[in-house]
Amino acid sequence: MTEQPQTNPPGRVPGGRPRTTPGLTPAVTHDAVVLVPGIMGSELYDTGTGKVLWGLAHPTWLAKAWLTKGGLAPLHLTAEEQAGDHGRIKARRLLQIPAWSPVLRGIEPYHKMTAAIENAVAHPAAVMPFPYDWRLPVEVNARRLASEAREHLERWREHPAHTAARRQAVDEREARLVFVAHSMGGLVTYAALTLGFDSDLEADTRGVMTLGTPFHGSVVAANILNTAQGAPLPLPHSRLAALASAMPGVHDLLPGFLCVEEGLDVRRLTPSDVGALGGDKDLARSSQEFFERLRSKPFPHHRPVVGIRQETVQSMRLENGTVIASEYCFRTHTDGELMRDPDGAPRRFQVGGDGTVHRESASLTRRTVPLALQHGALASDRAARQAVVDFLLEDDHLGPDQADDGLGLTVPDYVVPNAEWSVRITGTDDPSGIDCTVTAVDGGFQREAALYAGDDDALGADLEVPDAGLYRVTVEADHLSSPLTQLVFAGPGGTTPLDD
Repeated sequence: MTEQPQTNPPGRVPGGRPRTTPGLTPAVTHDAVVLVPGIMGSELYDTGTGKVLWGLAHPTWLAKAWLTKGGLAPLHLTAEEQAGDHGRIKARRLLQIPAWSPVLRGIEPYHKMTAAIENAVAHPAAVMPFPYDWRLPVEVNARRLASEAREHLERWREHPAHTAARRQAVDEREARLVFVAHSMGGLVTYAALTLGFDSDLEADTRGVMTLGTPFHGSVVAANILNTAQGAPLPLPHSRLAALASAMPGVHDLLPGFLCVEEGLDVRRLTPSDVGALGGDKDLARSSQEFFERLRSKPFPHHRPVVGIRQETVQSMRLENGTVIASEYCFRTHTDGELMRDPDGAPRRFQVGGDGTVHRESASLTRRTVPLALQHGALASDRAARQAVVDFLLEDDHLGPDQADDGLGLTVPDYVVPNAEWSVRITGTDDPSGIDCTVTAVDGGFQREAALYAGDDDALGADLEVPDAGLYRVTVEADHLSSPLTQLVFAGPGGTTPLDD
């Protein structure tokens, strides 16, 4: 007898738990998942005062952090912290609301990614967010991640929901770990799995998905350290440089590839260069030695998601201690020799990226999942969440997804209220079917931009915002599977701090 088709499709019951029709196995994984955020993606609090120092629950804290005299002072590393005593500041949880930093621009929260992961596991207890103190060296946080991931896996294996879900797995195997790591979090995960903190952790890991991780560093980190150099800049930029100059975490993001252009030659950034441009040459040297160890190890079970189509700095020149960044990179032949044109000049390649990490730095292999997204949105956008969920539901590597053709979005990182500023949308010069809006993150303001055709297959739009605060620029198009977004911070002009 022919069975009648099912009329009640599988889905989710209120509260997010899986439901299914009789005889249909829920689409969930029984593995344990660890979510590792990027730089500035964890809330930090002072264990002595109990005060939250980064990541308060209302956008107004950003203005105090970046624009008042003592806003960032508690985040500066003390002499004790530089010597290895890391008890003063702790990471409380993942970022809950959008944040902003000069140069790094928008930092999106992780609640959407967390919810997507929780809907793809057998029970919420299978998910462990890993907040960490992003000021500290990658190696320090990697050691803690190795320990806490091990404890998480053992707790989950003893959970009753694991026992039930395991029966649906191939060979009814025990759960293993799956890491989902954004930006700097991918470096922390790489080190946790490969540097011997837990010799069995690699074998107990089923997969790692990284989202926009700068495996070879980013020229943006040099820009962060250099913002105290040259002409006067908006106050937040100089504040960030002062904070980052003694921060090991930022030095761990410096570019390790051929990026410094000198006439007819291209070389790597040196510790002396870092000291000259505003950083700490000793921290740069320590970071360089750490990455020489790290990059000698293969990254097991790795699937990288890389941002594409966004205008991204990829190389630099140093002129009297000032970084002059460029949106092109250089390549070498397999023997390590620089690729040159017939006249002997280094060949320049424009490969794009996610606006912070250029495409060739975001992966250790050529097999990637490319998404036309900005760096911050790789932690929250629907397309990124779908890629993560698909990865969680696999048991074997089925190969990377294919990316649709995408657009790029470039916005300033800092603007002044009631002053005009511009956005640039690359990938098309046809405004039909494309909408661009700017919206206040805390509500109360939204404006649609009038798009106009620019040069070089691009669109432009001129915008103004009325007040200081955090805003989100959103580009939607008929052919995009999800919107393209970037955060921008509006504050006063000049370099004078506001009163506390």
